[in-house]
Amino acid sequence: MALPGAAWLIIFFYIPVFGNVVAFKDFHLSPNGFLDSLRTSPWVGWNNFKFLFSSSDAFIITRNTVLYNVTFIILNLLLAVTIAVVLSELRSKRMIKIYQTSMLLPYFLSWIIISYFLYAFLSPEQGLFNAIITKGGGEAIDWYTTSKYWPYILIFMGVWKGIGYNSIIYFASIMGIDPTYYEAAEVDGANKWQQIRHVTIPQLVPLITILTILAVGNIFKADFGLFFQLPKNSGALYNVTAVLDTYVYNGLTSTGDLGMAAAAGLYQSVVGCILLVGTNLIVRRFDKGSALF
Repeated sequence: MALPGAAWLIIFFYIPVFGNVVAFKDFHLSPNGFLDSLRTSPWVGWNNFKFLFSSSDAFIITRNTVLYNVTFIILNLLLAVTIAVVLSELRSKRMIKIYQTSMLLPYFLSWIIISYFLYAFLSPEQGLFNAIITKGGGEAIDWYTTSKYWPYILIFMGVWKGIGYNSIIYFASIMGIDPTYYEAAEVDGANKWQQIRHVTIPQLVPLITILTILAVGNIFKADFGLFFQLPKNSGALYNVTAVLDTYVYNGLTSTGDLGMAAAAGLYQSVVGCILLVGTNLIVRRFDKGSALF
């Protein structure tokens, strides 16, 4: 029964790993196929990585990728746990389903669709926000060329899209907590806040730790749709919207340099793996039960 899944993993995850050799070659496509392209492309060693890190954009894209992901990790954790706790205190199952469905809906929308919704609010000519600003006597803002607002817009949209899914994970964990813990706390005179603080949160700590470790492992990977589709790849917003994933895409479409793109992807994967293992080792020293391995 596991054979189809194992075959899928091997074909689409493990075999392509050997393609990372492209990161160390001046890759040129051959009419005889990919394998012949690998054979005939000259070996350039670390030159593709040097090109990536010597670029004037290296600091900007690394800074943006890391800072945005750190912000998402913190906000998603705090808001998801808070919403999950609030939902667990509701007694109406109907209302719980309504809230969960409404919060989960954005998770299933593509960033392309969301970008059109956002444009309806931020359009320089007919956007809702500019209509409100001008009616209040203010001056319309050209949102897609004004960079100072976009860190807040991107963070809000990223959290808004994923908060429903994240909160459901924690809500499911809360529902699995043994009710006798709450009964014992209530007998001891604990109010709702004290039950949440001393029963719910400690029971969520292992799950919080595991999800945080996984998130740290992806700290060098950004959501391409969020940073490319929403700001419409505007050059005026480059300093606050450029991340590793959009940099690789733009570099690939403008120069066609597959070696440089592969080097950036390998850099993301290696650093992510190191962070994942390192974070897990740190957690393991304090609490082996909360570590991944």
